[in-house]
Amino acid sequence: METRKVQVTGGSTYTVSLPKDWAKANDVSAGSIVEFHAEGDSLLLTPKREEERTEGTLDVTGLAGDELTRAVMTMYVSGFDIITLETPRIEAPQRRTIRQATQGLVGLEVIEETSDRVVLQDLLDSSELSVHNAITRMRLVSLTMLSDAVTALIDGDDNLAHDVIERDDDVDRLWYMISRVFRSVLRDPTAASQIGLPRETCFDYQSSARQLERVADHATKIANLTLEIGDVPDEVGAELETLHDEAIAVPEQAMDALLEDDSAKATELANAAREQIAGIDDQTRVVDDLIRELDSQTAQVLGLVVDSLSRTADYGGNIAESALQKAAPHP
Repeated sequence: METRKVQVTGGSTYTVSLPKDWAKANDVSAGSIVEFHAEGDSLLLTPKREEERTEGTLDVTGLAGDELTRAVMTMYVSGFDIITLETPRIEAPQRRTIRQATQGLVGLEVIEETSDRVVLQDLLDSSELSVHNAITRMRLVSLTMLSDAVTALIDGDDNLAHDVIERDDDVDRLWYMISRVFRSVLRDPTAASQIGLPRETCFDYQSSARQLERVADHATKIANLTLEIGDVPDEVGAELETLHDEAIAVPEQAMDALLEDDSAKATELANAAREQIAGIDDQTRVVDDLIRELDSQTAQVLGLVVDSLSRTADYGGNIAESALQKAAPHP
Protein backbone atom coordinates (compact mmCIF):
# COMPACT_ATOMS: atom_id res chain seq x y z
CA MET A 1 0.00 0.00 0.00
CA GLU A 2 1.20 3.49 -0.83
CA THR A 3 0.07 6.75 0.71
CA ARG A 4 -0.05 10.25 -0.74
CA LYS A 5 -0.55 13.61 0.88
CA VAL A 6 -3.44 15.70 -0.42
CA GLN A 7 -2.44 19.19 -1.44
CA VAL A 8 -4.43 22.29 -2.34
CA THR A 9 -3.55 24.24 -5.45
CA GLY A 10 -5.04 27.50 -6.60
CA GLY A 11 -6.76 27.86 -3.26
CA SER A 12 -9.63 25.49 -4.02
CA THR A 13 -8.41 22.44 -5.97
CA TYR A 14 -7.40 19.28 -4.14
CA THR A 15 -4.61 17.34 -5.86
CA VAL A 16 -2.79 14.09 -5.18
CA SER A 17 0.02 12.42 -7.12
CA LEU A 18 -0.29 8.97 -8.71
CA PRO A 19 2.20 6.15 -8.02
CA LYS A 20 4.72 6.16 -10.87
CA ASP A 21 4.83 2.37 -11.29
CA TRP A 22 1.03 2.17 -11.51
CA ALA A 23 0.89 5.02 -14.02
CA LYS A 24 3.49 3.35 -16.25
CA ALA A 25 1.80 -0.04 -16.04
CA ASN A 26 -1.53 1.50 -17.13
CA ASP A 27 -0.14 3.86 -19.81
CA VAL A 28 -1.04 6.96 -17.83
CA SER A 29 1.10 9.99 -18.62
CA ALA A 30 0.82 13.77 -18.78
CA GLY A 31 -2.43 14.65 -20.53
CA SER A 32 -4.07 11.27 -19.90
CA ILE A 33 -7.65 11.27 -18.66
CA VAL A 34 -8.65 9.17 -15.67
CA GLU A 35 -12.08 8.34 -14.28
CA PHE A 36 -13.20 8.56 -10.64
CA HIS A 37 -15.93 6.33 -9.25
CA ALA A 38 -17.38 7.22 -5.86
CA GLU A 39 -18.56 4.35 -3.62
CA GLY A 40 -19.54 5.66 -0.21
CA ASP A 41 -16.41 7.04 1.42
CA SER A 42 -14.17 5.38 -1.18
CA LEU A 43 -13.00 6.81 -4.49
CA LEU A 44 -11.87 4.42 -7.21
CA LEU A 45 -9.65 5.66 -10.01
CA THR A 46 -9.28 3.96 -13.39
CA PRO A 47 -7.63 5.00 -16.66
CA LYS A 48 -10.14 6.21 -19.23
CA ARG A 49 -9.99 3.96 -22.26
CA GLU A 50 -11.89 3.94 -25.49
CA GLU A 51 -14.87 1.63 -25.35
CA GLU A 52 -13.86 -1.64 -26.91
CA ARG A 53 -15.28 -5.11 -27.10
CA THR A 54 -13.50 -7.73 -25.02
CA GLU A 55 -12.50 -10.63 -27.25
CA GLY A 56 -11.62 -14.18 -26.28
CA THR A 57 -10.59 -17.21 -28.34
CA LEU A 58 -11.00 -20.84 -27.31
CA ASP A 59 -9.73 -23.98 -29.02
CA VAL A 60 -12.68 -26.41 -29.02
CA THR A 61 -10.88 -29.30 -30.70
CA GLY A 62 -12.23 -32.54 -29.27
CA LEU A 63 -15.01 -30.82 -27.31
CA ALA A 64 -18.58 -32.02 -27.81
CA GLY A 65 -21.93 -32.23 -26.04
CA ASP A 66 -22.12 -30.96 -22.48
CA GLU A 67 -18.40 -30.20 -22.38
CA LEU A 68 -18.68 -27.86 -25.36
CA THR A 69 -21.83 -26.29 -23.92
CA ARG A 70 -20.04 -25.56 -20.64
CA ALA A 71 -17.12 -24.05 -22.55
CA VAL A 72 -19.42 -21.58 -24.32
CA MET A 73 -21.19 -20.68 -21.07
CA THR A 74 -17.87 -20.21 -19.25
CA MET A 75 -16.63 -17.76 -21.89
CA TYR A 76 -19.94 -15.88 -21.69
CA VAL A 77 -19.99 -15.64 -17.89
CA SER A 78 -16.32 -14.62 -17.91
CA GLY A 79 -17.39 -11.44 -19.67
CA PHE A 80 -16.13 -11.78 -23.23
CA ASP A 81 -18.15 -9.67 -25.67
CA ILE A 82 -16.81 -11.51 -28.74
CA ILE A 83 -16.11 -15.23 -28.44
CA THR A 84 -14.23 -17.09 -31.17
CA LEU A 85 -14.41 -20.88 -31.06
CA GLU A 86 -11.69 -22.44 -33.22
CA THR A 87 -10.72 -25.91 -34.40
CA PRO A 88 -9.14 -27.23 -37.63
CA ARG A 89 -12.60 -28.33 -38.76
CA ILE A 90 -15.87 -27.72 -36.95
CA GLU A 91 -18.14 -30.73 -37.25
CA ALA A 92 -21.91 -30.44 -37.73
CA PRO A 93 -22.71 -31.78 -34.21
CA GLN A 94 -20.41 -29.11 -32.73
CA ARG A 95 -22.22 -26.39 -34.67
CA ARG A 96 -25.57 -27.61 -33.37
CA THR A 97 -24.30 -27.70 -29.80
CA ILE A 98 -22.86 -24.17 -30.09
CA ARG A 99 -26.13 -22.83 -31.50
CA GLN A 100 -28.14 -24.50 -28.74
CA ALA A 101 -25.80 -23.12 -26.07
CA THR A 102 -26.06 -19.64 -27.61
CA GLN A 103 -29.85 -19.74 -27.50
CA GLY A 104 -29.66 -20.36 -23.76
CA LEU A 105 -27.71 -17.17 -23.06
CA VAL A 106 -29.14 -13.66 -22.96
CA GLY A 107 -27.84 -11.37 -25.69
CA LEU A 108 -25.46 -13.85 -27.34
CA GLU A 109 -25.72 -14.39 -31.08
CA VAL A 110 -23.75 -16.21 -33.79
CA ILE A 111 -22.29 -13.52 -36.07
CA GLU A 112 -19.86 -15.56 -38.19
CA GLU A 113 -19.36 -19.19 -39.18
CA THR A 114 -16.56 -20.70 -41.27
CA SER A 115 -15.17 -24.20 -41.67
CA ASP A 116 -12.75 -23.71 -38.78
CA ARG A 117 -14.42 -21.27 -36.43
CA VAL A 118 -17.65 -19.88 -35.03
CA VAL A 119 -17.78 -16.31 -33.73
CA LEU A 120 -20.31 -15.30 -31.10
CA GLN A 121 -21.06 -11.75 -29.93
CA ASP A 122 -22.94 -10.33 -26.97
CA LEU A 123 -25.25 -7.73 -28.48
CA LEU A 124 -26.47 -6.19 -25.21
CA ASP A 125 -24.80 -3.40 -23.23
CA SER A 126 -24.56 -3.75 -19.45
CA SER A 127 -26.60 -0.56 -19.14
CA GLU A 128 -29.48 -2.34 -20.88
CA LEU A 129 -29.53 -5.17 -18.35
CA SER A 130 -31.42 -4.94 -15.07
CA VAL A 131 -30.12 -7.31 -12.41
CA HIS A 132 -33.06 -6.30 -10.23
CA ASN A 133 -35.57 -7.29 -12.90
CA ALA A 134 -33.67 -10.49 -13.65
CA ILE A 135 -33.66 -11.74 -10.06
CA THR A 136 -37.31 -10.74 -9.66
CA ARG A 137 -38.09 -12.82 -12.73
CA MET A 138 -35.99 -15.71 -11.38
CA ARG A 139 -37.97 -15.60 -8.17
CA LEU A 140 -41.29 -15.81 -10.00
CA VAL A 141 -40.28 -18.59 -12.37
CA SER A 142 -38.36 -20.80 -9.93
CA LEU A 143 -40.94 -20.71 -7.13
CA THR A 144 -43.81 -21.21 -9.58
CA MET A 145 -41.92 -24.17 -11.02
CA LEU A 146 -41.69 -25.71 -7.55
CA SER A 147 -45.40 -25.21 -6.87
CA ASP A 148 -46.35 -26.70 -10.24
CA ALA A 149 -43.96 -29.63 -9.74
CA VAL A 150 -45.62 -30.56 -6.45
CA THR A 151 -49.06 -30.16 -8.01
CA ALA A 152 -48.03 -32.39 -10.90
CA LEU A 153 -46.78 -35.01 -8.45
CA ILE A 154 -49.92 -35.05 -6.33
CA ASP A 155 -52.30 -34.95 -9.31
CA GLY A 156 -50.25 -37.30 -11.49
CA ASP A 157 -50.15 -34.65 -14.22
CA ASP A 158 -47.32 -35.63 -16.59
CA ASN A 159 -48.02 -32.72 -18.96
CA LEU A 160 -47.50 -30.21 -16.17
CA ALA A 161 -44.35 -32.05 -15.12
CA HIS A 162 -42.92 -31.74 -18.64
CA ASP A 163 -43.78 -28.02 -18.63
CA VAL A 164 -41.86 -27.54 -15.39
CA ILE A 165 -38.80 -29.26 -16.87
CA GLU A 166 -38.86 -26.97 -19.92
CA ARG A 167 -39.02 -23.84 -17.77
CA ASP A 168 -35.70 -24.65 -16.12
CA ASP A 169 -33.94 -23.22 -19.20
CA ASP A 170 -35.49 -19.81 -18.48
CA VAL A 171 -34.06 -19.77 -14.96
CA ASP A 172 -30.62 -20.89 -16.18
CA ARG A 173 -30.60 -18.13 -18.80
CA LEU A 174 -31.24 -15.49 -16.14
CA TRP A 175 -28.69 -17.04 -13.78
CA TYR A 176 -25.92 -16.90 -16.39
CA MET A 177 -26.80 -13.30 -17.22
CA ILE A 178 -26.64 -12.21 -13.58
CA SER A 179 -23.33 -14.04 -13.14
CA ARG A 180 -21.91 -12.31 -16.21
CA VAL A 181 -22.95 -8.87 -14.99
CA PHE A 182 -21.59 -9.59 -11.50
CA ARG A 183 -18.16 -10.56 -12.84
CA SER A 184 -18.07 -7.46 -15.04
CA VAL A 185 -18.86 -5.29 -12.00
CA LEU A 186 -15.96 -6.86 -10.09
CA ARG A 187 -13.55 -6.11 -12.93
CA ASP A 188 -14.75 -2.67 -13.93
CA PRO A 189 -16.20 0.00 -11.60
CA THR A 190 -17.78 1.64 -14.65
CA ALA A 191 -20.07 -1.37 -15.05
CA ALA A 192 -21.52 -0.82 -11.57
CA SER A 193 -22.46 2.76 -12.41
CA GLN A 194 -23.97 1.63 -15.71
CA ILE A 195 -26.36 -0.82 -14.08
CA GLY A 196 -27.10 1.57 -11.23
CA LEU A 197 -26.31 -0.76 -8.30
CA PRO A 198 -23.50 -0.78 -5.73
CA ARG A 199 -21.10 -3.69 -6.09
CA GLU A 200 -22.08 -5.07 -2.69
CA THR A 201 -25.72 -5.20 -3.77
CA CYS A 202 -24.68 -6.99 -6.97
CA PHE A 203 -22.94 -9.58 -4.79
CA ASP A 204 -26.06 -10.06 -2.64
CA TYR A 205 -28.22 -10.44 -5.76
CA GLN A 206 -25.81 -12.88 -7.39
CA SER A 207 -25.61 -14.98 -4.22
CA SER A 208 -29.40 -15.08 -3.95
CA ALA A 209 -29.83 -15.83 -7.64
CA ARG A 210 -27.69 -18.91 -7.11
CA GLN A 211 -30.12 -20.11 -4.44
CA LEU A 212 -33.10 -19.55 -6.75
CA GLU A 213 -31.34 -21.49 -9.50
CA ARG A 214 -30.99 -24.40 -7.08
CA VAL A 215 -34.68 -24.19 -6.20
CA ALA A 216 -35.47 -24.47 -9.91
CA ASP A 217 -33.17 -27.50 -10.18
CA HIS A 218 -35.07 -29.23 -7.37
CA ALA A 219 -38.39 -28.34 -9.01
CA THR A 220 -37.09 -30.02 -12.15
CA LYS A 221 -35.99 -33.02 -10.09
CA ILE A 222 -39.48 -33.36 -8.58
CA ALA A 223 -41.02 -33.06 -12.05
CA ASN A 224 -38.78 -35.86 -13.35
CA LEU A 225 -39.69 -38.01 -10.35
CA THR A 226 -43.36 -37.41 -11.15
CA LEU A 227 -42.83 -39.20 -14.45
CA GLU A 228 -41.49 -42.25 -12.60
CA ILE A 229 -44.16 -42.67 -9.94
CA GLY A 230 -47.80 -43.70 -9.93
CA ASP A 231 -50.59 -42.31 -7.78
CA VAL A 232 -49.69 -40.62 -4.51
CA PRO A 233 -51.99 -41.57 -1.59
CA ASP A 234 -54.31 -38.73 -0.62
CA GLU A 235 -53.05 -38.49 2.95
CA VAL A 236 -49.42 -38.31 1.80
CA GLY A 237 -50.32 -35.80 -0.90
CA ALA A 238 -52.02 -33.52 1.64
CA GLU A 239 -49.00 -33.58 3.94
CA LEU A 240 -46.63 -32.99 1.01
CA GLU A 241 -48.69 -29.98 0.01
CA THR A 242 -48.44 -28.63 3.57
CA LEU A 243 -44.68 -29.19 3.53
CA HIS A 244 -44.44 -27.38 0.20
CA ASP A 245 -46.45 -24.41 1.48
CA GLU A 246 -44.23 -24.07 4.54
CA ALA A 247 -40.99 -24.58 2.62
CA ILE A 248 -41.74 -22.13 -0.19
CA ALA A 249 -42.75 -19.43 2.30
CA VAL A 250 -39.10 -19.16 3.39
CA PRO A 251 -37.59 -18.04 0.05
CA GLU A 252 -40.70 -15.93 -0.64
CA GLN A 253 -40.25 -13.94 2.56
CA ALA A 254 -36.47 -13.91 2.21
CA MET A 255 -36.78 -12.40 -1.28
CA ASP A 256 -39.16 -9.77 0.10
CA ALA A 257 -36.42 -8.91 2.59
CA LEU A 258 -33.71 -8.80 -0.07
CA LEU A 259 -35.68 -6.42 -2.29
CA GLU A 260 -36.85 -4.21 0.60
CA ASP A 261 -35.19 -0.78 0.70
CA ASP A 262 -36.09 -0.07 4.33
CA SER A 263 -33.29 -1.66 6.36
CA ALA A 264 -35.33 -2.17 9.53
CA LYS A 265 -38.19 -3.84 7.67
CA ALA A 266 -35.76 -5.96 5.61
CA THR A 267 -34.09 -7.20 8.80
CA GLU A 268 -37.46 -8.07 10.32
CA LEU A 269 -38.53 -10.01 7.23
CA ALA A 270 -35.22 -11.87 6.95
CA ASN A 271 -35.25 -12.93 10.57
CA ALA A 272 -38.87 -14.07 10.27
CA ALA A 273 -37.95 -16.15 7.22
CA ARG A 274 -35.13 -17.90 9.07
CA GLU A 275 -37.33 -18.63 12.08
CA GLN A 276 -39.70 -20.65 9.90
CA ILE A 277 -37.07 -23.26 9.06
CA ALA A 278 -37.30 -25.08 12.40
CA GLY A 279 -41.02 -25.74 11.92
CA ILE A 280 -40.37 -27.25 8.50
CA ASP A 281 -38.22 -29.95 10.09
CA ASP A 282 -41.26 -31.03 12.13
CA GLN A 283 -43.43 -31.28 9.01
CA THR A 284 -40.68 -33.22 7.25
CA ARG A 285 -40.79 -35.86 9.99
CA VAL A 286 -44.57 -36.13 9.63
CA VAL A 287 -44.27 -36.87 5.90
CA ASP A 288 -41.36 -39.27 6.43
CA ASP A 289 -43.44 -41.30 8.89
CA LEU A 290 -46.24 -41.63 6.34
CA ILE A 291 -44.11 -42.66 3.37
CA ARG A 292 -42.39 -45.39 5.38
CA GLU A 293 -45.69 -47.27 5.21
CA LEU A 294 -45.61 -47.32 1.39
CA ASP A 295 -43.88 -49.78 -0.94
CA SER A 296 -40.11 -49.34 -1.11
CA GLN A 297 -39.95 -47.81 -4.60
CA THR A 298 -42.65 -45.21 -3.91
CA ALA A 299 -41.15 -44.43 -0.51
CA GLN A 300 -37.74 -43.87 -2.07
CA VAL A 301 -39.09 -41.48 -4.71
CA LEU A 302 -41.18 -39.51 -2.23
CA GLY A 303 -38.23 -39.36 0.14
CA LEU A 304 -36.32 -37.52 -2.57
CA VAL A 305 -39.23 -35.11 -2.96
CA VAL A 306 -39.23 -34.41 0.77
CA ASP A 307 -35.49 -33.77 0.63
CA SER A 308 -35.93 -31.29 -2.25
CA LEU A 309 -38.61 -29.36 -0.36
CA SER A 310 -36.49 -29.28 2.79
CA ARG A 311 -33.53 -27.98 0.79
CA THR A 312 -35.75 -25.27 -0.70
CA ALA A 313 -36.30 -23.91 2.80
CA ASP A 314 -32.55 -24.01 3.43
CA TYR A 315 -31.92 -22.06 0.21
CA GLY A 316 -34.46 -19.51 1.41
CA GLY A 317 -32.49 -19.27 4.64
CA ASN A 318 -29.36 -18.49 2.61
CA ILE A 319 -31.23 -15.72 0.79
CA ALA A 320 -32.33 -14.36 4.17
CA GLU A 321 -28.67 -14.23 5.23
CA SER A 322 -27.85 -12.17 2.14
CA ALA A 323 -30.79 -9.89 2.92
CA LEU A 324 -29.48 -9.37 6.46
CA GLN A 325 -26.03 -8.48 5.14
CA LYS A 326 -27.54 -6.06 2.63
CA ALA A 327 -29.61 -4.39 5.37
CA ALA A 328 -26.78 -4.20 7.91
CA PRO A 329 -25.09 -0.84 8.61
CA HIS A 330 -22.01 -0.33 6.46
CA PRO A 331 -18.69 0.44 8.18
